[in-house]
Amino acid sequence: MATIRSYRPDDLPALYDICLTTGAAGQDASAQYSDPELIGHLYAAPYAVLQPDLVLVAEDTLGVAGYIVGTYDSNGFAERLEREWWPALRQRYAKPSTALTQSDRQRIADIQTPRSNPPAIVARYPAHIHMNLRSRLRGQGVGTALLERWVDKARAAGVAGIHLGASVSNSGGVGFWRRSGFAPLQTIGSTVWMGMALTD
Repeated sequence: MATIRSYRPDDLPALYDICLTTGAAGQDASAQYSDPELIGHLYAAPYAVLQPDLVLVAEDTLGVAGYIVGTYDSNGFAERLEREWWPALRQRYAKPSTALTQSDRQRIADIQTPRSNPPAIVARYPAHIHMNLRSRLRGQGVGTALLERWVDKARAAGVAGIHLGASVSNSGGVGFWRRSGFAPLQTIGSTVWMGMALTD
């Protein structure tokens, strides 16, 4: 059984790797990228670097194999990313290699011009999360344990609600979020946006 614990800075490489190897609707996305860090630059690392107190990891005897990251204030976090996270990455990828894959190019475009979460959803559910588990931890209650710990902290902090975006093609993930109390709110392209209220 995995242990749930607070994030440590030396966990960052594991977060990058888990983000990549679960990045294709829960499956391994390694073959889609020539730069293995690109997806993690968007969906894992900035939370660990900028808000490490809101990151929890699941660790078993083989190492860190799952995480939940997020922020209580999506709009404020987006502003902080503009100040503290995107500038260095935009410089790093200003002259991208010609060997990039289509997925690499899409992530670089997202770094250059970040996508915004739906404003009406953010207004009602200001927090958001990302959670990923390696396959060896799935089906054991680890995801539920990570989520419950994060939700308890958010509720104690007075957060009104949490939202997330899940791939429409990830039926297992969408099913998990529904069972965990998240309601589908809006589908945009290949993403279903879901929310859970924490206050009445």
